[in-house]
Amino acid sequence: MNNKSSFPQIKVIALIPARYDSQRFPGKLMKDLAGQTVILRTYRAVVTSGLFDSVYVITDSQLIYNEIVQNGGQAFISTKNHETGTDRIAEFAGNIEADVIINIQGDEPFIHKKSLRDLIRVFEEDTENKIDLASLMIRLQNKEDFLNPNHVKVVVDKENFALYFSRAPIPYSRDKVFETAYKHIGVYAFRKPVLERIAQMPQTDLEQIEKLENLRFLQNSLRIKMLETDQLNFGIDTEEDLREAINFIKQQ
Repeated sequence: MNNKSSFPQIKVIALIPARYDSQRFPGKLMKDLAGQTVILRTYRAVVTSGLFDSVYVITDSQLIYNEIVQNGGQAFISTKNHETGTDRIAEFAGNIEADVIINIQGDEPFIHKKSLRDLIRVFEEDTENKIDLASLMIRLQNKEDFLNPNHVKVVVDKENFALYFSRAPIPYSRDKVFETAYKHIGVYAFRKPVLERIAQMPQTDLEQIEKLENLRFLQNSLRIKMLETDQLNFGIDTEEDLREAINFIKQQ
């Protein structure tokens, strides 16, 4: 790994959950994105970041598995059906030698290297193992995004540990004034033993109500360190997103 620092060196692996079926955009990971499939472009972007000792795609699809392996990459096929990306990668945590495992979504080919490096640094500096996992948040700029249930919000304590995640507008302002609020960006960095524990945890009531896996982590008393970033991930969730991504690449 090319992540040089004065802190203790740790082994960091990236796992990319890649589910073929998508409710909003079926088969999106195998769509062409300026000459490469979405999943292959994502995989190569993660590899070329130089931040990881190894990178694997974890998929339920033979098509996606073949796409990665036939292009020189590493992949596993899930043996179980999983509700979340975290559950999918947790299936393989015990088979991988690592100190920290980072979950990077397969539909985000434009990774931000600085944000990922910052997540890794959290664990290099946490020599007392007070942090179970880390994730990213970005300041919301307008009330419309704050009210949008598709934008998951997070509130944190004074040390930036997550207190709660919700699709609802939190914190709620009784004065009806839009104040500082943060959107959660779904990139997670786990200590490997924590991810192995999560694999054994059943879904919780809050997770099922809000459809947010991070609430399972909180309800099981895991400590989630949130890092603020100014880089908003560009995910591909719709055909319109794909067209915008193609245009973005053509303009580079």
